[in-house]
Amino acid sequence: MPSTNLHPPWSSDVVQAISDVLASTGWPGLSNTEITRLLGMVGVADVEAPNKRTRLWAALLNQQHRDQASNCIIRFITEAMAPGRFLQDQRRFDALRDGLSEALSLVGLRVNEQGKVARAAATATTLDEVARLAGRLRTELARRGVHPEVLRYCEEELLRKSLFHAVFEATKGVSERLRQMSGLSGDGAGLVDQCFGAGAGVPVVRINGYGTESQISEHRGFANLLRGIFGTFRNPPAHTPRATAGWALTEPDALDLFSMLSLVHRRLDAATVRTGP
Repeated sequence: MPSTNLHPPWSSDVVQAISDVLASTGWPGLSNTEITRLLGMVGVADVEAPNKRTRLWAALLNQQHRDQASNCIIRFITEAMAPGRFLQDQRRFDALRDGLSEALSLVGLRVNEQGKVARAAATATTLDEVARLAGRLRTELARRGVHPEVLRYCEEELLRKSLFHAVFEATKGVSERLRQMSGLSGDGAGLVDQCFGAGAGVPVVRINGYGTESQISEHRGFANLLRGIFGTFRNPPAHTPRATAGWALTEPDALDLFSMLSLVHRRLDAATVRTGP
């Protein structure tokens, strides 16, 4: 975008969203040292604040108010997203770019592949439009409130926008969580049988009190759901190359699966694990 033109100020919530992305805690957010250096490079006065997100938000908002224009924020984003800063970590560039494009879609902008602020196809006015314009699967998952355990196992695949591998890793994550909960070492449907079967009396993992016929039926149904998930979404990609046309998954299907896995993890949050033999 031409720096000689004055761009209208952005609302406080948009500036906050931008700051939340750039100064997010941990990876891929900027460190306090990076923020200090970048503020100085673009001529924005620093401020004292309890955390770096609030610090960056206040500094950019104050400068925007003094300038009566959002140019200072555009300059900061452009400097922060200079491709040369990410030669050793392109994943960090992609993650920041995706997050910024979500926030910027509310003012009709995006971050392009060169790390510069550019015009978006349209201006988002709803969260659905943010997800569509930003083109980011992660946005829709966040909007749906997907369980953190789902994202934990497929974060890298989502950043790379690889549905095939994201589904595979997220489904494998359920097995890993069951192993961590139970101390067992199985996998897939066999692990489900070990965790939820009642061959030795009370199952190792129970999603309810397991005392009434209704509870036992629900427990068995949950175990069958897990077996179905593993059989449908874990086993085929484990044995099928991504380029093979015999196993295809659309984005809507993937989103529905992630929601189903989210339900699984919520039930496991409240599950009881048997201790001892």
